[in-house]
Amino acid sequence: MMRLKIKTTTRSLSTVGALVLCALALVACERGPAPETATQPAAETPAATAEMENLVRRSYQYVALYDTIAGWALNEKSPFYSGGWNKTFSAKGLMDASARDIPRPNNDTLYIMSMLDLRAEPVIIHYPAFSSRFVSLETSAFDHYVNMPLATSKGDFKQPTSILYYSARTKDYSGEAVEGVDKILEMSGDFAVAFLRVMPEATDPAKFKANMTAIQKLKLQTLSEFQGKPAKPVAQVKFPPYGETFATFGDHFLPVMQFVFNHATFDPKNEMDQAALAALKTVGVEPGKQYDPAKAPALDGKQLAAVAEETAKQQLGIWTDPKQAAPFLTKLFQPKGHTDIDTLVLQSAIGPIGQPADQAMYPGVATSDGKPMNAQNDYVIRMTKAELPPAIAFWSATLYDTKQGFFIPNKEKKYSVGENAGMKLNASGGIEIHIAAEQPKGVPAENWLPITREDLELDVIMRVYQPDQEKMKTWKAPKAEMVKQEKGG
Repeated sequence: MMRLKIKTTTRSLSTVGALVLCALALVACERGPAPETATQPAAETPAATAEMENLVRRSYQYVALYDTIAGWALNEKSPFYSGGWNKTFSAKGLMDASARDIPRPNNDTLYIMSMLDLRAEPVIIHYPAFSSRFVSLETSAFDHYVNMPLATSKGDFKQPTSILYYSARTKDYSGEAVEGVDKILEMSGDFAVAFLRVMPEATDPAKFKANMTAIQKLKLQTLSEFQGKPAKPVAQVKFPPYGETFATFGDHFLPVMQFVFNHATFDPKNEMDQAALAALKTVGVEPGKQYDPAKAPALDGKQLAAVAEETAKQQLGIWTDPKQAAPFLTKLFQPKGHTDIDTLVLQSAIGPIGQPADQAMYPGVATSDGKPMNAQNDYVIRMTKAELPPAIAFWSATLYDTKQGFFIPNKEKKYSVGENAGMKLNASGGIEIHIAAEQPKGVPAENWLPITREDLELDVIMRVYQPDQEKMKTWKAPKAEMVKQEKGG
């Protein structure tokens, strides 16, 4: 048995990676009764604004991941609904335009997400072997720190592997070895997600069938069930409203943060943990307390939401500018103690629960004229064979609407270009990817990303899976060139 003691596990703006990504426009999720956050207009002095900004920056990771994780476990309308806690969602195919629960989902790997409630007892997940070039398992809790327990790049998934998950508050368990379990992970929260991504190998029918069959073999059990006994009863808990990041900041901030802090582990030696605790203490949120609306301090929810929206806007500006985004590409989605607040705010605002740079990198595609892409125009992205992304596993290019981070709906159901979603290289080994309202003459359907002619800003994110780290230092992402429209006669 290999034992990993990970104090962190791991959300996000509008929301890599990709990315993915939940603040600008998460679809509203079903909610329970909404406890009221005490509100009172606050004087908009520079000091008050600075305090609000600090509060947003120190809480964004928790708000974004709470909305994401709770939604996947509890919202029956979510396309990623697991069926509840200690249940697993398994995709039957690549994501389509109905995937509007998180901004910037991918359209090139299969999603398998296990939603964990670790309060009553540990949970064990048995992962099968896969015949795929790329499989990765990442874990995340409400704090949005990311760990990668298994990955094909590390030699994993050649044989079945079992992992036991627990938290510091799991009853009657403190990390001891369990016969028949390969790895033990201490999560940084009682509620978490174990997120498996599988490249389906869609171009190889035999491998595709084998991978789809393997996914069905994933098995989740509580420790008691693993030992042949009934699962221990789980105390019912009332979740504060979840689903929309800005609504959480504006209407439910205090109850959500109190809930999150009561189910998260904080390291007394970690500066970012302590900074978050200090910021939230100013509004009465401390681990172990209970939210009481009658006693909650006054908080201007409207101003807080406005600051959160402005923060999200700033992060989107960074993300859609390749020059500003470049320094972050190698720092995103790291474990606790291996990241900084600027990176954490960016990943939480742009796309929750992405992968670190050794597993995937998410360079954006700028335009050759420096102007934002807009669906009023057509574009082409050209790469020669030598200019293709240096991916050891595979790569893709995915089109989104910039503001919400969603796929562009189209009857062709074509949202990305890549090995799994479809692509055709030219005779020289390069490729032209066309973003257009109509399929250009002579362009393979696999290389066409359809749009509807409207005033809608667009962006393209490339995903480079298991990137060649050395070559990525000098590789340049391609640019999108506007295609001049022919005037009708």
